[in-house]
Amino acid sequence: PCVVGEWSHWSGCAEQCQPHLRIRRRYVQQEPKNGGEPCPALEEKAGCLEYLTYQGEDCGQEHVPAFITTSEYGKERKRRAVSSLWPSDKEAAGYCVEFKTESLSHHCALENRPYARWMQYLREGHTVCVACQPPAMDTDTHRCSGDGHNADGGKILHWEAVGNSQCQGTWKKIRQLEHCSCPLVHSFIFT
Repeated sequence: PCVVGEWSHWSGCAEQCQPHLRIRRRYVQQEPKNGGEPCPALEEKAGCLEYLTYQGEDCGQEHVPAFITTSEYGKERKRRAVSSLWPSDKEAAGYCVEFKTESLSHHCALENRPYARWMQYLREGHTVCVACQPPAMDTDTHRCSGDGHNADGGKILHWEAVGNSQCQGTWKKIRQLEHCSCPLVHSFIFT
């Protein structure tokens, strides 16, 4: 059968200061022979948004909708060296916002690229958890853009999936919590 190595670490975002893609790869260590099991995918992509330029300067732009991605990216983000703006004592800082999805475009359900399959789990009327963590958090306000901070429960707020700008919709804020407790498929992070 085909034998592949471990995944590389995720790359940084392909573009600075705007929603884009990151990538990781693995390599074939042994080609399949005599009808052996074929090789699995050797490349994965995922949506991302960086907050610092390559020179380490703050991008300094406000995004109007909440840009979200799968909570799996949050684990990777924690592993990567976080900028010096976030010393390790603030590492644990963060909060969770629960939203009830109101509407979403049909593009979310059509998404079948491996790195974007999480979008298929977005459904109208579901409660979702979105975690706000550094570095998505503004260093002055300690809030994530699009978290609905000043919105009462009736206000319609907009969100967009990083990695597919056509997968977008609206939701209403239910409440803010210290920690997220939604099932994994309904757990996202602000990017």
